[in-house]
Amino acid sequence: MSDAALRDAEQLVRTIANTAVENERYFCDLDAAVGDGDFGYSLARGFGKVVDDWDAMEYEDISGLLKKTALVLSGRVGGASGPIWGTAFLRAGTALKDSPDPSAEDAVAALRAAIEGIKQRGESDLGDKTLLDALIPATDRLEQEFAGGTNASDALAAAAETARESAEATKGMLAKKGRAAYSGERSRESVDAGAIAIAVLFERVSAAWRPTTV
Repeated sequence: MSDAALRDAEQLVRTIANTAVENERYFCDLDAAVGDGDFGYSLARGFGKVVDDWDAMEYEDISGLLKKTALVLSGRVGGASGPIWGTAFLRAGTALKDSPDPSAEDAVAALRAAIEGIKQRGESDLGDKTLLDALIPATDRLEQEFAGGTNASDALAAAAETARESAEATKGMLAKKGRAAYSGERSRESVDAGAIAIAVLFERVSAAWRPTTV
């Protein structure tokens, strides 16, 4: 494994963690529209622990980094979010266990594995008005861009654009999972907090992406 690949993965995870912490109030406010308003707090609690424990985390490769992150999230994020986000990172890490220096295709495969884990853990799918309604289209776009020869920076920018469009499109959808589902037709009046969080994370990762050169 190249040191550059691991540093790139560390940059990505730290960007995600810092973004979750910095947007705690925003994500809570979004969730409060039809949920219990603690989504942002739950994410910030988990990813804040990742930031706090960063120097003490022990791993040898990208797979190990993602699995360690999964353990922290599973133990610190409350409610349904903990198992879902923990599973996502665990599945992504497992998908990369034989790819110490991941290619673009490997990165997409890791996202696909995370998506499948979320589907199983949350018993949800595209169209249920969850974070999957942004994550799946963004991953599809990323795969399409890579298949067309687009470089990582431009592919991430394109995926972030799709994530944002898809997240905003959850307004008008009927929530079928989580506490929002209890609000029935009223859930159509607002966007899904998890989907918007995915859009924000893609946007921040895209803006911060500075691949390490060797």
